[in-house]
Amino acid sequence: MEKFMSEDKPDVSKMSFEDSLSQLEGIVESLEQGNVPLDKSIEFYERGEKLRDHCQKLLRAAEDKVEKIRVGADGSATGTEPLDS
Repeated sequence: MEKFMSEDKPDVSKMSFEDSLSQLEGIVESLEQGNVPLDKSIEFYERGEKLRDHCQKLLRAAEDKVEKIRVGADGSATGTEPLDS
């Protein structure tokens, strides 16, 4: 819990997906235990929202990069196209 309360929290926008998710999971775990003071719970919740938004942004960016392989009549790859085309 203390790592979420420290003043030197990393900037969410510069965190990797894995680090953001790990910190978000830790916050959720701390809040679920119910032993966090109200003011810290609010602080954790606000940080958790930022982390969740950042994770969603990174996931959308990754999804945009995913491509599906086009296959020709002979079964060979002929190129790629966006996954949702």
